[in-house]
Amino acid sequence: MLLRKCHPPLRHFVAHVTRPSFEKPGASVQAQPNIELGIDVGAAPKQGEEGVFEVTLKLKARAGTQDTALFLLEMDYSGLFQLQGFGAADVEPVLLIECPSILFPFARRNIAYISAEGGIPPMLIDPVDFGALYGAQKQRAAAAAAEQAAPTPPETYQA
Repeated sequence: MLLRKCHPPLRHFVAHVTRPSFEKPGASVQAQPNIELGIDVGAAPKQGEEGVFEVTLKLKARAGTQDTALFLLEMDYSGLFQLQGFGAADVEPVLLIECPSILFPFARRNIAYISAEGGIPPMLIDPVDFGALYGAQKQRAAAAAAEQAAPTPPETYQA
């Protein structure tokens, strides 16, 4: 009961994969391939439902050299979450830190499964600290805002 008083309810309704794509062009790579992984997090309110948000992890993985792709894997993994009792300042961090942390282990498992079914060793993604990513994004946004707000020095001319 104490936990319920300290933390407003966060309910996870459903999760699903959308837009799975796996391409294996068939190219062979002689050198050790580079693996690039991108994860984007997005959240949007669900139309017509109070306090319900869809949180989406967009995962993109590419292995190969700069010129040749060994494989390309893309997947969106989404979940519906209901937030009740959160203050306005807490909604964004919950949607971009807590919700992705709930979804990520399942998305990670799907990536491993898809890559293994594609005929390559399972791609095992390391855990992601969404709190650190959120903090870094906020710092970049604050730095960009401060840079735009800084007065520009007057132009000087030398004769």
